[in-house]
Amino acid sequence: MTETQRELHVSLVAIPDAVISTLSGIYDVMNAFKLLSKAHDAFPERAPFRFEIVGEQSGPVTLASGLPVMAARGARAVEATDIVIVPSVILADGGWAKARYPELVAWLRRMHERGAMLCSACSGVFLLAETGLFDGVESTVHWGYAEQFRKSFPAVPIFPDRVLVVAGEGQRLVSSGASMTWHDLVLYLIARHVGTTAAQAVAHMFALQWHHDGLAPYIVFEGPKNHGDAVIAAAQEWLIGHFSVAAPVEEMIRNSGLAERTFKRRFTQATGYTPIDYAQRLRIEDAKRRLERTDAPVDEIGWQVGYEDAAFFRRLFKRLTGLSPSRYRRHFQVPAFARGGDAQSSLPPSVSAAIQAR
Repeated sequence: MTETQRELHVSLVAIPDAVISTLSGIYDVMNAFKLLSKAHDAFPERAPFRFEIVGEQSGPVTLASGLPVMAARGARAVEATDIVIVPSVILADGGWAKARYPELVAWLRRMHERGAMLCSACSGVFLLAETGLFDGVESTVHWGYAEQFRKSFPAVPIFPDRVLVVAGEGQRLVSSGASMTWHDLVLYLIARHVGTTAAQAVAHMFALQWHHDGLAPYIVFEGPKNHGDAVIAAAQEWLIGHFSVAAPVEEMIRNSGLAERTFKRRFTQATGYTPIDYAQRLRIEDAKRRLERTDAPVDEIGWQVGYEDAAFFRRLFKRLTGLSPSRYRRHFQVPAFARGGDAQSSLPPSVSAAIQAR
């Protein structure tokens, strides 16, 4: 172990909004030392973490999916802990309703005051943000919840394109981004408290991957439309079907009947993007779908979405997504063996060989 030689107590919070897959995944991976301590030389002789599921009260907690988990203790009974992890939560249609878990929020504050790290997986940061400890502290959350989070907690700077944010005094406030970035969270905690070799061993054992490229490749661009400017909303709607034309910004200005400077000012004010940036993001979003769903050459896709200069298209694509077009395709395109047709002939060689050997 790197930071400490003692066993660390980890409190995994179970509330009715929580997602079973995140909660159980974190529990199983960080308990790998206890379950598989003799399976790898990189593992310490004794388990570095002692896990406990904590709820508002002890007993069964029915999670968002309808599946129950057992909380060993209620938060009030836990006087000290080293790490608190709030797993992903599902937000109802009305968004996050504050002040439903006052005892948990007060307990989270106490634990942090006593030295505990507070960690969230994805949307679990909604509960942590109620403590006020994240005010002014950079954090991340699933991009699908980012707007709701900003409305609920305007004092917390949120960056949904980041995989993991480690911040606060003593780096004791940790948030992970969208969905499966809980992998990065647990690997980070293992690396920090047990060592990088152990983290690598766990990653290999569970086939976990660090999201080195960030979350920009996953984010689907959707321009804001509830800004109340009817002229700009009409321009946005027109652009959805015409972003590939040679000069989309000039066309929008002409259609709007506004002066160029006025249109550009109002467009940026309403959407948060300049007209050309908005058009480029729509083009790149369409290119992403074409790369995912077709085998068309990259340069042809660039031309289809409006770029005659293939080199410019490739540079822009990488700037907005963090990946080159070809790497994006390798990362997100459905593998050939899963697309139907002669499935076995398209299987990876190792899988095909295993089937034939039966």
